[in-house]
Amino acid sequence: MILNNIKKVIVGISGGVDSSIAIYILIKMGYEVIAIYMKNWDNNIKKCNFNKDLYDSKKVCYKFNVILKKINFSTEYWENVFVFFLKEYKAGNTPNPDILCNKEIKFKIFFNFAINNLKSDYIATGHYSYIKKIKNIFYLLNSFDNNKDQSYFLHNLEFKKLKKILFPICFLKKKELRYIAKKLKLINYDKKDSTGICFIGKKNFNNFINSFLYIKPGFIITKNNQIINTHKGIIYYTIGQRKGLCIGSINKNKNPWYVIEKIQNNLIIVQNKKHYLLNSKNLVAKKIYWNINKILLKPLICFIKIRYKQKYNICIIIPIDSKYVIIYFKKPIISITKGQFVVFYLNKFCLGGGIIEFKTF
Repeated sequence: MILNNIKKVIVGISGGVDSSIAIYILIKMGYEVIAIYMKNWDNNIKKCNFNKDLYDSKKVCYKFNVILKKINFSTEYWENVFVFFLKEYKAGNTPNPDILCNKEIKFKIFFNFAINNLKSDYIATGHYSYIKKIKNIFYLLNSFDNNKDQSYFLHNLEFKKLKKILFPICFLKKKELRYIAKKLKLINYDKKDSTGICFIGKKNFNNFINSFLYIKPGFIITKNNQIINTHKGIIYYTIGQRKGLCIGSINKNKNPWYVIEKIQNNLIIVQNKKHYLLNSKNLVAKKIYWNINKILLKPLICFIKIRYKQKYNICIIIPIDSKYVIIYFKKPIISITKGQFVVFYLNKFCLGGGIIEFKTF
């Protein structure tokens, strides 16, 4: 074997089982593998799982005889992801930190560091998605495990970077991956999956966000401007939410109440019919990114998702200009939330996506 022909891959390791098995597969494929653990939070800002995740990463790399480097991207994360996240929450929107982190940190800062500074041939992560080469063009596709497919979170990757990115676990299902990890006796074979800001989890989110933003209580009203209760802070509520509103049954039919809108003057609007005004027939999206190196110039029939676990919904996308589109659904979609991402698909190809600006009922 000619050593000069061995390709070098920098793997982003998180301490989880997915990135660990990604390293194992790359070694089996004959790559020279170096692992990097990205520290995205300053310890003084928040107590997260940094120490445990780094420990697990060290154990995995030791087992596979792989060099592990620790890189601190906490300043970059704060400036490029978290400041925007706070701004959107303060405005009553619901941003997605996983998508922002992928775009700005993992596949921008980390990508550039690995390719330019460390002279790596590729970077790799433990994402469930698939990159396919067709006639020298690289496309982003769904993974083979539909229950774990993460193309939704990766939809705005720059298409020109795809040729330098590897997703080694794309052909595996989660159960198969955990089985391999268990057979290898990895310390993290049954470790719980993690998402979101520093993996804080839903239970701790309110306390966490409260330490960064001034949360102002306000009123919960009906569409007819009837005040029926107060709320703890607009950022704590999501469109379609039913539980935690603490609204007694003031309506005759005793239907539960649902959040249908959050507006910037600190009001939350509710209704007591689930499908009325929660269902939307279309939406307008902004900051559209197409990872197929094309700008949409005419209507396109395809599929969309507005949430990670949502089923595909057929639609027609009509361009307004280079950055805005209006999307009409074949079937109404419930609980569309401003600030979230809508992602476009055709067959198994992920075409791109944009940010939801507003919806119509």
